[in-house]
Amino acid sequence: MRNLSPEEQALWARVTATITPLSRDDAPAPKLAPAPAPPPLPEPVRSPPPKGRVPPPRPVTAAPVRRATIHGNLDGHWEKRLKSGNIAVDRTVDLHGHNLDAAWEAIDRALERAVNAGERVLLLVTGHHRPGEPPIQRGRIRAAVHDWLAVSRHADRIAAVRSAHRRHGGGGSLYLILRR
Repeated sequence: MRNLSPEEQALWARVTATITPLSRDDAPAPKLAPAPAPPPLPEPVRSPPPKGRVPPPRPVTAAPVRRATIHGNLDGHWEKRLKSGNIAVDRTVDLHGHNLDAAWEAIDRALERAVNAGERVLLLVTGHHRPGEPPIQRGRIRAAVHDWLAVSRHADRIAAVRSAHRRHGGGGSLYLILRR
């Protein structure tokens, strides 16, 4: 145990002086010798007020984090093509049979290759979510995909994520639309 400094002793004395015992039978705490007052702090240097009209300071906010979400911005032409399934898929990534780690690596590799090749549309086959009782857990890859894409090193290259048309796998697949 260490000894208290004079400033700490003074602070402790002020704290203990404000304490009242829980029962009247308890004796009051012994008084410590008063510590010398700490030296006063120097006054802050103030600059003179600016002349003329000055706009109020803007609040500091963090830069928005671009996330790959289902609601990414696409124009009406893209939306119509995606909804009808009339879209050419540049690359397909099938995640059937992968565990979570292998699926993440496969998505990352496919995104890297697609970005380097200048491709626009990836079809990500995750499989349908099928509820199951533990110990069989189903649909874990599908549940994690949106979070993975949001933190991916390629997140800024993803324009939108949409559910795939029935002819491309429906609810078990996703379209990843990449920026040019």
